[in-house]
Amino acid sequence: MREYLLELLETTGDLQLESIALRIIVSIVIAAFIFLSYRLSHSGSIYSRKFNVSLIALTVITATVMIVIGNNIALSLGMVGALSIVRFRTAIKDSRDTVYIFWAIVAGICCGAGDYVVAALGSAGVFVVLLLFGRIRNDNRALLILRTARNNEQKVEALFFQYYDRKAVLRSKNTTPETVEFIYELNGKYLKKPGGKEASEKTITEAVYEIGSIEYFNIVMQNDDIAG
Repeated sequence: MREYLLELLETTGDLQLESIALRIIVSIVIAAFIFLSYRLSHSGSIYSRKFNVSLIALTVITATVMIVIGNNIALSLGMVGALSIVRFRTAIKDSRDTVYIFWAIVAGICCGAGDYVVAALGSAGVFVVLLLFGRIRNDNRALLILRTARNNEQKVEALFFQYYDRKAVLRSKNTTPETVEFIYELNGKYLKKPGGKEASEKTITEAVYEIGSIEYFNIVMQNDDIAG
C-alpha cells in the first residue's frame, strides 16, 4: 500500500515538445483576446496598459504551471502550499479587473490542461459579454453641500424640494446657533434637469444664491471609477 501511494504521488504526465509548444501558443492566442477585450471595454484614465500586459503574462504563466504540474499529485500539492502563502496587495481600480484576472487564470488552466475547446468557447463567450456590457457604468452621483445662515433653513429645504422633489436625498444636516449645513445626494443626470416649471428657468446655483447669506455652495461629483 505504501509503495502504491508513493508511485501515485510520483506519477507525471510525459509530454512531447510539440504538445508543450502547442499549449503555450494557444494560451498566447487566448491571452491576445483578453488583451483586446480589456482595451475595448476600458477607456480614459481607468485603462491601465501595464495591467493589460500583465493579463497576457498571467495567462501564459498559468498555462506553464499547469503543464509542469500535469498529473503529479505531489507537485500540485506543493504548488498549492507555495501559492497559499502569497498575498497580493495590488489595488483593483475597477470591479471588472477582477473578472479579467479570473478569466486569464481559467484560460491558462484550460490551455495548460489541453482543453482547447473549453478555453476557446469559454473565452469567446466572455469576450462577447464584456464587449456588449463592458462599457456600462454606474450613474454619477452628485453631493450638493450648502452652508448658510440658520434663518434660511426652511428656504433651502423648500428650494431643493421644488427643484428635485424627492430625487435629492438629504444625507446630513449640521447646525450651529448661527449657521446650518446641508448635504444632499442626487443622481448626476438630474443635476441639470430640474423638475419644476419655475425651476427650469434658472440653475440651482443661481436659485441658491438668490436666497442670500450663503457661505458656500459646493457640487461634488462621485462615481465608482478610481483614477490611476
